[in-house]
Amino acid sequence: MNDHDHDHDDGHGHHHHHHAAGSIGTAFFLNLGFTVVEIIGGFLTNSTAILADAAHDLGDCFALGQAWYFERLSEGKGNARYSYGYKRFSIFGALVSTVLLLVSSLFILSTAIPRILNPTRPDAGGMVLLAIAGVAVNGLAMFRLSKEKGMNSRVVALHLLEDMLGWIAVLVVSIVLLFFDLPVLDPILAVLITLYILSNVVRNLKSMLPVFLQAVPDNVSLDTIIHEIEVMERVQAVHHAHIWSLDGEHNVFTAHLVLDCQPAAGEYAAIKDSIGAVVRRHGLYHSTVEIEFPGEVCRNVLPSH
Repeated sequence: MNDHDHDHDDGHGHHHHHHAAGSIGTAFFLNLGFTVVEIIGGFLTNSTAILADAAHDLGDCFALGQAWYFERLSEGKGNARYSYGYKRFSIFGALVSTVLLLVSSLFILSTAIPRILNPTRPDAGGMVLLAIAGVAVNGLAMFRLSKEKGMNSRVVALHLLEDMLGWIAVLVVSIVLLFFDLPVLDPILAVLITLYILSNVVRNLKSMLPVFLQAVPDNVSLDTIIHEIEVMERVQAVHHAHIWSLDGEHNVFTAHLVLDCQPAAGEYAAIKDSIGAVVRRHGLYHSTVEIEFPGEVCRNVLPSH
């Protein structure tokens, strides 16, 4: 058996992941500090909307905390147990965050809908001040994360977007309440925002599921790669070809190549170089290719009984 291994990773990739973890950490501490302010402010202003938002932010704090932990863990190198490293931990963190976002959104709906039927008037002035602070804090945390790639950062940014939209709603409602007696606007806006966020949650789950099910990623074509290898000199056929993603960004490729001859050392090296060029061109993080000579039976074909 002959294997061709290619790991595509560089210092820039490591720095990028480290930076993402740092941004998620900043967002976590901002959110945690503000949640405490929010709980106190909710009681002082008698705003059930702010208290509901505080409960929601507390859930977000947990989501951000574990997202930060998993993002840092995903930087780790491989070991005897996790030979591919910890990159998949990042997407597991994204899944946990998404589920938490789903639960907290349903909680907001369960509290906002009864409030539509029985609204209470809060301290609008205090709400305005808290809402301005809420928009600023979440806006700052979102700005830090807007430069990051990766599913985990996207899910966390979605948490912060939800909070920011919630605070904008509170701000609008509290300004209206300063002039008009319409407290029912608060829970109505909360329901609308939560429904919008739930649609994003569904979209996130749809993008994560193929990664867990080891589907071929959308940003690469398995057929194209097979064709590029099959047209190479000395390559007769390609089978058992697979591409999957570790975390939505780092793709892994494996394949078996059937050659039309027993190549000389120079020809064999040329074939490996050509495959290396395909791997680099398609941005594949890791590849393993097995070479089969003419008449050789593939090891993956089970003998008939």
